[in-house]
Amino acid sequence: MTEKIKIMIVDDHQVVRDGLKKYISNDEKLEFVNEAENGVQALTFLSETNADITLCDLNMPEMDGLEFTEQVIKQKINTKVIILTMMDEPHYIKQLMGSGAEGYLFKNSGIEEVKKAIFNVYKGETYLSNEVTEKLTQYVIKRNNSNPKNSKFGFHIELSSREMEVLELIIKEFSNQEIAEKLFISVRTVEAHKRNMIEKTGSRNIAGLVMYAIINQLFDGF
Repeated sequence: MTEKIKIMIVDDHQVVRDGLKKYISNDEKLEFVNEAENGVQALTFLSETNADITLCDLNMPEMDGLEFTEQVIKQKINTKVIILTMMDEPHYIKQLMGSGAEGYLFKNSGIEEVKKAIFNVYKGETYLSNEVTEKLTQYVIKRNNSNPKNSKFGFHIELSSREMEVLELIIKEFSNQEIAEKLFISVRTVEAHKRNMIEKTGSRNIAGLVMYAIINQLFDGF
């Protein structure tokens, strides 16, 4: 049997934690390992229990999801953070993606989308729900309309044509293997392009790279 993906849930509402635990326990590919009501507790638990994925709320007492995510990166804790929140303002999304979160979902997402995010992030991909991408895109359009002389308000780095091809497929949620097959290159080459783009753009991870592409409107429709 394939090893299960270990999940920790961080949310200050017991009813949310209980609901997520129920769905996780009913999936043979997932394993619930711990829960916490804030970031401080979560960091303590992670020092004692391994969790492949941490589903984390944003607005919590003592330590919120943003600071928790930053601490995970700073302390080099081996877990990947997916934010699950009601906070849908674009500036929060930008902050979270810049902090090192690997995924961002709204709490009105269905459980199947939550699972999809978990599986994608576990495989090393990023996950932004369609609603999150739409919010960021609307934000970009609004900012550009208010200041048409400056259509790109993020810093812009020139990427090679191959890097642009890889980045577009990343945004379309293709896996490394699928990108390699589509572009007739090796998976190792795909991974090298990802590392180079992350370094060029100053992103912390693939999620930050996706946010960079959206903010700078590198592709039509995003």
